[in-house]
Amino acid sequence: MIKKDFLRIGVFYDGSFFVYAQNYFWRQNYGWLKYEQFHKLLELYVETKMQGYSDYKIVYSAWFQGLHKQSLASDDNLRSDRKRHNELLFAGIECKNLTMSASQGEKGIDVYMALETLQVGLDGKIDVAILITGDGDFVPLVRTLMKNGIRVGIAFFEYADDEHKSFVSEKLVNAANFAVNINSLENDRDFKTDFKMIFKHSEDFKKTNNLL
Repeated sequence: MIKKDFLRIGVFYDGSFFVYAQNYFWRQNYGWLKYEQFHKLLELYVETKMQGYSDYKIVYSAWFQGLHKQSLASDDNLRSDRKRHNELLFAGIECKNLTMSASQGEKGIDVYMALETLQVGLDGKIDVAILITGDGDFVPLVRTLMKNGIRVGIAFFEYADDEHKSFVSEKLVNAANFAVNINSLENDRDFKTDFKMIFKHSEDFKKTNNLL
């Protein structure tokens, strides 16, 4: 069989959704969820769903999240925003932020994510869009992307502990071409080794922090 050219993948992060997952895994002593290794895991998973290409590459990624307003934020908030911004830039992920309001939080960030994702798809820059979210409000985006020839995958986290519960909208999963529960890959025969690789262990993480 003659293989097609490489498959261009775009990854679009619902930033707060991913941060909650990072914090969950850290509390559960998995380590810190790394962007670069997470992207490699996504590439491997997409290959199982769309076979026949010569290669599978994430060619674009963007992060959507509200930022604390400087005049209202604590020093810890500002330091956290700055540190995350640097980590994302180092991983090659484009930061797309809106300033949060004191009363409405991240209102508008989902619309911003939908418009930017759709624009990248319509510009012909990607063949597949992976949305890192569990939010059912993105169903119209999924349908519009697919209507315009862009295949869509949903990567989500399902977990619950004393501090947070994460889940995915069933409508969102059903609307997409495929979906993957990242937590389930821990016990998947084909992916459990790759799952372990997406975490930076606490000792390495502390060493990195000391260098920042």
